[in-house]
Amino acid sequence: ILGKPEDADDARTMLGRLSARTHRVHTGVALRRGEELVSEVITTLVTFTPLTPALIDWYVSTGEPLDKAGAYAVQGAGGVLVQRVHGSVSNVVGLPLHSVARLAEQLGVALVG
Repeated sequence: ILGKPEDADDARTMLGRLSARTHRVHTGVALRRGEELVSEVITTLVTFTPLTPALIDWYVSTGEPLDKAGAYAVQGAGGVLVQRVHGSVSNVVGLPLHSVARLAEQLGVALVG
């Protein structure tokens, strides 16, 4: 489990661990309406490119990874580190919107037109 890095060195370590590997991003979503509860775990696979020490140093110097779980933001400059996303991109960013809308619909609540 990779949370937010404690400092720049911790961010470098995390990014080094992710380099040239595929990892899983899991998000649990639960919605309740009255007594009815629906829930789901959404998993997205993220594959990183091979990261050089220079690339890691550059990215850490942007400050972006310091407040991000896993030390990267796929929606920001960290997107350059990611080779492939298989599954929900919004899950990696924070909240799997498609799944939330689908679960809400199961409870009779339309979040989208």
